[in-house]
Amino acid sequence: MSLSTNVVSISKNVLKVLKDTLYPGSSDEEAQMIIEYCTERKVDPMLKPVHLVPMYVSTGKKDHNKKDIKGMRSVVMPGIGLYRIIAERSGCYAGLSDPVFGEDISETVGAMKITYPKWCKITVKKILNNGSIAEFSATEYWKENYASKSKDDSTPNAMWSKRIYAQLAKCAEAQALRKAFPDSIGNEHTYEEIQGKEHDFHDEPKHIPSKSTIIVKAIESVDFKKSLQEDFDEFLININNAETIDELQQIFEVIKKLNFRDYPDLLKELINAKDSKKNELQSKLLSANRHDQDTEDFLKEYDSTTGELK
Repeated sequence: MSLSTNVVSISKNVLKVLKDTLYPGSSDEEAQMIIEYCTERKVDPMLKPVHLVPMYVSTGKKDHNKKDIKGMRSVVMPGIGLYRIIAERSGCYAGLSDPVFGEDISETVGAMKITYPKWCKITVKKILNNGSIAEFSATEYWKENYASKSKDDSTPNAMWSKRIYAQLAKCAEAQALRKAFPDSIGNEHTYEEIQGKEHDFHDEPKHIPSKSTIIVKAIESVDFKKSLQEDFDEFLININNAETIDELQQIFEVIKKLNFRDYPDLLKELINAKDSKKNELQSKLLSANRHDQDTEDFLKEYDSTTGELK
C-alpha cells in the first residue's frame, strides 16, 4: 500500500493495527509518519517505541496583538523505550543503576500540596573498546522537570502528580543514555520528558524518504485501554492548557474520533475536565468584558479638558 510518493510500503493490515490499536484515531498520514520514523531507526513499530502526540504548538506567526498563533498538530516523539532499544543494540550497553532519589520535599506547588524527591540520579554503564566499563551519570531535579497544568498555573499536571518518582526517573535515565550513546541516540528529548510542556515547532518535521518494506510481527492481543490511557493523559493536559474556548473545542473534536466510547469512565473524566475548563474560560472572558465596559463608562463621564468627572 502506497500512501504517497516516496513513502514506506506497508500492508493494509499493519496500517489498521497501528491506527486502531496502538495509535487509535490516527490518520493515514500520521501512521505513515510513525512508519517512516521507525524505519529510519530500524525498529519495529509494533513495540510502540514512539508516541504520536497531539500538541498546541507555535506556528511561528503572530496575530494583530503580536501574540503567538497556535495550531494543533501531531508530533512523533521517541519514548524512553526507544532509547533502551538503541542502547541494547549497540552491543556496549552494560545496564544501569536503580534510581537514587534525593530527600523528599513537601510543599504547596501551585494549588496542590505535594511531596516530591528533590532530585533523581541514574547511572548508565557502557563497555568501552578496551573492555573497561565506563559510567555515565545524570542527575535531574524535580522542580526543573515537572510540567505544570498551564503557563498560568504552576500546579503539577496529571502525569507529574500521579507518577511523581517514576516520571523523574525516566527523565534522569533518558539524560544518562544520551550521555552514554550520543552518536546513536542524539539530542532529541523523549516523550516522557516533554509531555504536557509547551513547545515551539516552527518547521515541518523532516523525514528521510525510504522505499524499504518494513517487516513487522503479528500481534495476538493488544491492551486497548492501556493504549488509550496514554492518549487520555495527554488530552487531559491539553484541555487544562487550552487558552480559548475555540482551542478547547478543537481538542474535543479530536477526542470524538477516538474509541473512548468503549471506556465511559475515561470519556466522562475528559468531559468533566472540558466543562470545568470551559466555565473557567467563560468566567475570564466575562470578567474581561466587564472591565472593558467599566472603562468605557468611566471615559464617557470623564472630561479630559478639566480632568474631572462630568
